[in-house]
Amino acid sequence: QVQLVESGGGSVQAGGSLRLSCAASGYMYSSTCMGWFRQAPGKEREGVAGIYSGRLTYYADSVKGRFTISQDNTKNTLHLQMNSLKPEDTAMYYCAAGSGPCGLGTRGFQAWGQGTQVTVSS
Repeated sequence: QVQLVESGGGSVQAGGSLRLSCAASGYMYSSTCMGWFRQAPGKEREGVAGIYSGRLTYYADSVKGRFTISQDNTKNTLHLQMNSLKPEDTAMYYCAAGSGPCGLGTRGFQAWGQGTQVTVSS
């Protein structure tokens, strides 16, 4: 069983940066995909970025060029570097792991963290 714990959220002004981290523990060998999702109040959870096979990455169009996902396999840690933040990036951000299919949808992800709040003010 995989356990995920997010950290690094907070409040920042528009244009600022934050770096989210996700510490993973447990049986990781079945977790082909790892990703970041977010959910704003009243909205559905949406995929932000993902990584599979440890190095292949993909992003939602809304964050391309601003967010970077990375994975430190030696420390079982997933990161999301968020630059040029906008008020519309405000949401609870979740780390997820799964056996696939990898993508921006939630279907391929079986393990979820508790989330970390990101608030961007204008």
